[in-house]
Amino acid sequence: MIFTILGWILFGLIVGFIARALVPGKDNIGLLATIGLGILGSVVGGLVFSLFTGRITLSNPVGWIGSVVFAIILLVIYNKVTGRKRVQR
Repeated sequence: MIFTILGWILFGLIVGFIARALVPGKDNIGLLATIGLGILGSVVGGLVFSLFTGRITLSNPVGWIGSVVFAIILLVIYNKVTGRKRVQR
């Protein structure tokens, strides 16, 4: 059980960092916020995109894509709500 939780935290961290890398500009959020956005994006995006294929598993690449897409959406919403996004020109 503990390895499953650690696996989801690690997966959330990876998805959060991918989302931060794909959203342009500088993000002023910490590691815990990145993990939280990544985990939330993984759960919501993985479930929503997996419903299209009829399979809800961690090994579903469609779920991975959905995880990253929803993590990006959550990161953009987070930046708009908190006003922490600074676009450098």
